[in-house]
Amino acid sequence: MALTERWTSRVLLVDEDDRLLLLCGRDPRRTGARWWFTVGGGVEPGENYVQAAVREVWEETELSLPAARLSPVVWTRQTIFSVDGQVFDQYEEYRLARVAASEVCGMNIRTEEARYGHRWWSTAELAITAETVRPKRMASLLPGLLATVDHDRRPVHLGDFNEDTDPE
Repeated sequence: MALTERWTSRVLLVDEDDRLLLLCGRDPRRTGARWWFTVGGGVEPGENYVQAAVREVWEETELSLPAARLSPVVWTRQTIFSVDGQVFDQYEEYRLARVAASEVCGMNIRTEEARYGHRWWSTAELAITAETVRPKRMASLLPGLLATVDHDRRPVHLGDFNEDTDPE
């Protein structure tokens, strides 16, 4: 199967209680295959990563998030995965955005994946869940990031993964 290259901009949407919004995805061709992932998606032609992040947040949550509220890139990741019979080689950039309770109340999760669910996760819940969460090690990565976002810090590359073959 041929690899489809994809560039994505992901957003770590965190509420006032330091909970992270994750969406649930499923593979229609693999019974029981499901995972939790951050808001965000593909960079479209003519967009940069920040523009894609703002657009994706709007498309997936109806939250109008100005680009200035996004942190610089905090993480990057390269991953290969398959879904619905297609194999993707995906580069990901992650930015942090904090949202107020009033904004959370006004959110309308409306992505295709949201039909499978969405949830606000605490770090403690992420640490004990048996569910698949991407990127891996989210429970150990998130606390340090939430403590402080150093605008001069270089992004951390989380690694290169093959989600289909690498162990959880």
